[in-house]
Amino acid sequence: MSRPVRVRFAPSPTGPLHIGGVRTALFNYLFAKKHGGTFYIRIEDTDQTRFVPEAEAYIFEALEWLGIAPDETIGKNEKFGPYRQSERKAIYKEYADQLINSGWAYYAFDTNEKLDALRKEAEENKQTFIYNHTVRESLDTSLTQTKEEVENRIANGEHYVIRFKTPVNEILELNDIIRGTVKFDTNLLDDKVLFKSDGMPTYHLANIVDDHLMETSHVIRGEEWLPSLPLHYLLYKAFEWQAPEFAHLPLILKPVGNGKLSKRDGDKMGFPVFPLEWKTTESTSMGYRENGFFPEAVVNFLALLGWNDGTEQEIFSLEELVAKFDLNRVNKAGAKFDPEKNKWFNHQYLVAKDDATLADLFKIELNKKGIATNLDITRIVGLVKERANFVTELYDLADYFFVGPTEYDAKAAKNWKEETPGYMQNVIQEFHKIDDFTSAAIETHLKDWMSTNEIGMGKIMQPLRLSLVGALKGPHLFDIIEMIGKEESIARIEKAIATL
Repeated sequence: MSRPVRVRFAPSPTGPLHIGGVRTALFNYLFAKKHGGTFYIRIEDTDQTRFVPEAEAYIFEALEWLGIAPDETIGKNEKFGPYRQSERKAIYKEYADQLINSGWAYYAFDTNEKLDALRKEAEENKQTFIYNHTVRESLDTSLTQTKEEVENRIANGEHYVIRFKTPVNEILELNDIIRGTVKFDTNLLDDKVLFKSDGMPTYHLANIVDDHLMETSHVIRGEEWLPSLPLHYLLYKAFEWQAPEFAHLPLILKPVGNGKLSKRDGDKMGFPVFPLEWKTTESTSMGYRENGFFPEAVVNFLALLGWNDGTEQEIFSLEELVAKFDLNRVNKAGAKFDPEKNKWFNHQYLVAKDDATLADLFKIELNKKGIATNLDITRIVGLVKERANFVTELYDLADYFFVGPTEYDAKAAKNWKEETPGYMQNVIQEFHKIDDFTSAAIETHLKDWMSTNEIGMGKIMQPLRLSLVGALKGPHLFDIIEMIGKEESIARIEKAIATL
């Protein structure tokens, strides 16, 4: 690295943070940590018409939850503050004027009505109107007016914009870490607006000025910003600044069909596209946190959307991701989003957690349901967690530990034969004989009894499970019997005899 690594995530607070934005933040974080650099956050809120007050706090809360909080941002290590563009407003005019004075930009006084008419005329002629070298000297711009005329118009309060003067007849060959050499013909580029008469810069000017002043070494951003690369490169050239290195990440694609993953896809298929739940007066959008995902699972599956370390490994801790991350291993092609695979990732993290930790989380779910119990929750979790993707699923997998069946699975009830009640009465009698009511002792005693009396396993085991659980599901039967205890087991068998 030719200079210290400083990378940024620069979201606009216009709503909830999309999972694609989260991945961009993650890749910037991993790159910074891999190279001993700084990951900072800048809030790009120059578009005040789309500003949503709650969005900024949401962004920081989401990254904090995921464990990828910035090293530097609003209120934290403010070495290059302020970190909100709206609070940097006074900075940008100086740089816009600098471009005017060096001939890299010009004033344009065209009205919206005039530009709309030109676009409509081009459309009628089956053409596309591009505001560039082909029209800029025939329109209402400072390029054909004296300095005094322009100054008088500005002094009189006329509305204007400052546009970038894109060079003519140049082929730009620019390097992208992920995509290699990308070429752009300057004749096909438009003269972007950089600054407006209301004193606010557009994204392009503010972005470049801030990246320079905040000493950004690498710009790692989504593929949708690739068309902005030539303008941003030319702005660095115009200011005679060292440009950062650029890397444009592949899109996150829909699970089915083509195109970029959207909120609509999540709503339609029932999965979140936001890290945290987002509520408005009209609707509520799902969040990965509220849907029961562990933050480390979300980080893991996002890291593998467009990147791999060249091995078959799929489960990575954040520390492992930092150690192995390399922008040269990021794919150019878009990455399909797979909601079912994401559940698989969460399952891997759930089963890897120790039972005591999971038990604490499960107790929260039990409290929500108003269930108080003296049972060994840690052991129950250990018995059922292999079948769960989420902590919220543990109760449905373990409800029979806490509450006896109120109904019985119809398909399983076919195992309940005419002679079954008699066998179940015998099982009750055998239970009374067992003093050491542990799983192993119960299993040994019951199997010895069945063997001695030449009773087939199927005649006892399935009806017994049905009596205790209400269905043919659950972990080792004798573990269940031990957990719920002798009295409860006998009560459930008697209820089954009476009901079935």
